Amino acid sequence: MKLYSWNVNGIRAVINKGAFGDFIKRHDPDILCLQETKAMQGQAEIDLPQYEEYWNSAVKKGYSGTAIFTKTKPLTIINNFSEKIAKKYDLQNDGYGDVNSEGRVLSLEFEDFWVATVYTPNSKGDLSRLELRHKKWDPAFLEHIKELEKTKPVIFCGDLNVAHTEIDLARPKENIGKHGFTSEEREGFDKMLSAGFFDTFRHFYPDKTDAYSWWTHWANARAKNVGWRIDYWLASNSIIDKVKSAEIYPDVIGSDHCPISVELDI
Repeated sequence: MKLYSWNVNGIRAVINKGAFGDFIKRHDPDILCLQETKAMQGQAEIDLPQYEEYWNSAVKKGYSGTAIFTKTKPLTIINNFSEKIAKKYDLQNDGYGDVNSEGRVLSLEFEDFWVATVYTPNSKGDLSRLELRHKKWDPAFLEHIKELEKTKPVIFCGDLNVAHTEIDLARPKENIGKHGFTSEEREGFDKMLSAGFFDTFRHFYPDKTDAYSWWTHWANARAKNVGWRIDYWLASNSIIDKVKSAEIYPDVIGSDHCPISVELDI
């Protein structure tokens, strides 16, 4: 079973470029998790009868949003965090609005595992959303996936908006303390690993450099491969032997992010 994740940065634009259809034909995912769809179901012209579609769109139009396309019908669908988690971490009171209404998390239960896709809030260039990210969002998301894990293993993916270690971005020294590479954001990632999840790509490629999933539009960064690895597949340690591969596809264009995948034998 091949599972893909892709921050499409606006699914309508990717479809209009022809990139989405080309990607589906070439890669044929069993499960495709999307982030930053910036659309509601029905706004994008998609004709993929082989897939069940599940969308969690932001209340604010044209913003954020996640979706999962799957060839296997799920047993359970959960949008966002539970009200209990949202209240516990006071997610409604971010200065930018209610982060739990931005369509950032979508979780599907299958027979043997849960799949979750997440679009983690960006801390912003001025770090104005770092406190929300560090003190509220990261612990809320970790609690959410640990709740799912009580019933079966979890494999989750998405744009986590952090480069975990120095080899996960092209210019670490220039970016220490900047959004996406602050100690607080990296700590949030560390806590997921400590809680019993593993970074699938680093499991197979612990020392690989120049492996990125996002590039700024500025200064011809993608062509020069001056990028960041901020898109991930993480999985419960209990299924580490079931994960057979993890890959990044920088040749797939259409977004400022590229798709990533894992293969499961489960």
